Parts: sequence; structure tokens; C-alpha cells
Amino acid sequence: MMLSVVPRKQASIPSEPIRLPYSQNHTTTRTMALRLSSRILLSAVADEKELLRIPFRGSSALSTGRNGTFLSRMEHAVPCRLSFKYVQMKSHIKFPQVSSGSTADAPSRDKKTVPYSDPPSRDDIMRLYELFDRSKKLVVLTGAGISTESGIPDYRSPNGAYNTGFKPITHQEFIRSVKAQRRYWARSYAGWRRFTAAHPSAAHIALASLERAGQISYMITQNVDRLHHRAGSNPLELHGTVYTVICIECGFTLARELFQDQLKALNPKWAEAIESLEYDSRADRSFGMKQRPDGDIEIDEKFWEEDFDIPVCPKCNGLLKPNVVFFGDNVPKGRADSAMLAAKECDAFVALGSSLMTMSAFRLIRTAHKVGAATAIVNIGETRADDFVPLKINARLGEILPRLLDFGCLVIPAV
Repeated sequence: MMLSVVPRKQASIPSEPIRLPYSQNHTTTRTMALRLSSRILLSAVADEKELLRIPFRGSSALSTGRNGTFLSRMEHAVPCRLSFKYVQMKSHIKFPQVSSGSTADAPSRDKKTVPYSDPPSRDDIMRLYELFDRSKKLVVLTGAGISTESGIPDYRSPNGAYNTGFKPITHQEFIRSVKAQRRYWARSYAGWRRFTAAHPSAAHIALASLERAGQISYMITQNVDRLHHRAGSNPLELHGTVYTVICIECGFTLARELFQDQLKALNPKWAEAIESLEYDSRADRSFGMKQRPDGDIEIDEKFWEEDFDIPVCPKCNGLLKPNVVFFGDNVPKGRADSAMLAAKECDAFVALGSSLMTMSAFRLIRTAHKVGAATAIVNIGETRADDFVPLKINARLGEILPRLLDFGCLVIPAV
């Protein structure tokens, strides 16, 4: 849907509109263009080319489109610097709820996981577009910031896990402590249902479109949630994935869903109690359950410390762990070498939603910079590479990546 404010009669208006992004799902990117005037009309053209007109002042006329879009009269002057949310609030604009089943809600709706950021400027979008457009061998690295818009929290943002007192399990702790293993798997079992219910965000979908169009040569992700895969991408999973479980003794792997069934079979009463909980805000507060970035949920020890059994490897009876790189562990050599080769051979490297604090990610963008590749970062907040990366954009990925598809040769059909 395209919303734009147009002059009524001969009103005097600025020459350039202010554009504000809003994406409800991956098939529709809505843009609002605002122009200031003493007497103005709001016209809205839907995807089906339907027209809606509402006089702002001096009239109560109202009409709606076939798709159910509703707009009411606005009584407030529109400031030049504003967010889309502010416009909605002041003008009482309401959009119908869209549930595609394959994409997350707009990022602005989840204040708990998505840090606040002003909308990206047109200059920001143009500079990032030009980098994509000029590149012939572009590498993208994504971090937890791209999945916050799907409801999965990150670690280092103001709303992230670290700032709420959470300390992730380390590799050494998991290997050496049976108590730590029980705690991890109990929490992981409890959080699995909610974690796997997350949908790809508008940013995931946009990257998949760019990748399919040949604008992205290689994608690397630090995330373990496989939301990129569900959006249609096939990235190198630098830190592994929680969707498989691996034996630390013989290397045998099995699907996480199968392991979930084994946990349930070994702990039927405990599993029944967990699955009976409704994960609403009251349950979160009552049982201390808070979703964590790697898929587990924080649970009070009294719910798992007394009796929780863990399956062993069916091949060698060895210790099973999630197939992820815990803090304190090393990225497998083959995986690290593949990522480094991509960084050395690219002509552009873009980090999206990553603070680049882990050395496994930081060394990649540093290497790309040293070999002369164009580098850019889109992230809310500071990163480890801010000192040497020339293009740094502080914005939500869901508000900038879909808009790249609206420029020049990057105009591509939606997924």
C-alpha cells in the first residue's frame, strides 16, 4: 500500500516528501510520504489500486478500501521529524492484522527484544544501495540483531540478555558439570516450543531475495536459529545450530526434534508439567521463564535440580551437546577457514545486526577491510569495528533492507 499526503486546492507545500518505512509482511512494503499543508487530503492506493480519501480538516467524509484498511480524520499538524508510529498515533491510522504464517510482525511491535532506533534516512538507504549495486562479490554477515525482530532476544543490546543479568553457559562448564548439563537441557526443553515458533523477519526475507537475485555472493550468520533457512537462504552457520545435537566423543549427530522426544520419554512428568504451562506474561513472571538467545528459557532451579535425566549418544554412550559453539569454545577449523576465505576474496563486506564483539566475527570484517573491500555495518549501537568501517548505519534491519529492493536494479519480486 502506498500512502501519501497531497495538497488540497492550491496549498503551499515543501518540494520533497518525508518517507517513512513500514513493512507488515514480506509481500507488502508500505511507504508513507508526508507533505505539510494548511489544508490537505490523505489518499491511499492499495496493492489493488484502490483509492481512499479522507479530508483532514473541515470535513468528516470517510471511505475505506476493500481490504478493510481504516483511517480516521487527523486533527494535528505533522512535524518534520517523526516516526511512523508517531504518525499512526496522531492520525489514528490502523492497519488490518496480517498473519501470513511465514514472517514476523513489524519490528516496532516488540519493544522487549528490538532496541529503539530512528528510521533510516534516505541518504543511509542510498549509500547502502550503492554498495550493493557496485559490488560483484559481496559477503554478508548477520548477527543476533536480525532475529530480535522475530522475537528472539540478543545478548548485548540495552534489552539484551547480558543487561538482564543472564550469563550464558560456557563450553567448559557444560563439559565438566553434570548439574550444568541438566540445567541447560531442562531450560532448552522448556524453551524449544516458543523458540521454534519464531518466524523470519522482513529483514530475513529481504536478504533471501537479494541472495536469490545474485546481489549477495556469500552469507555467514552467527545465529543458531535457522531463520535464514526458513526465509530461503543457505548461510554458513559460523556458530552452529540448535537444530542438531552432537556427541562430543564420536561426532554422531541427530535432529533436535528427536532429542526433544527422548527428553520427554525420560522425563514424562516433568515434560507434562512444562507443556501444560501457557507462555503468557503471567506464566513468565510466576515461573521465572524468560526466553534466551540460544533457545533455552530461564527456569528456577527447583523445577529441574531434583530429577532430570539426559539421553546419551546411541552410538557410544557419550555426552550429547547442542551443535553450537558455546562461549569459550572454538569455531570448527573447516567452518572458520570457509568464512575467512570468503572475507579475503570479497569486494564488499556488510555486517548486519552484529556488535562484532566475538573474535570469530570481528576478524572477518577486519580481514575484508585490510584486503581493500568496501565495508559497512548496519546495527543499533556501537560495534567493535566502528573505528575503521566507513559506512555505519544505526537502524533496524527490517526498516532498511526491504527498502533496498525498491531502488534501481535491485527491484526484485517478493519471495
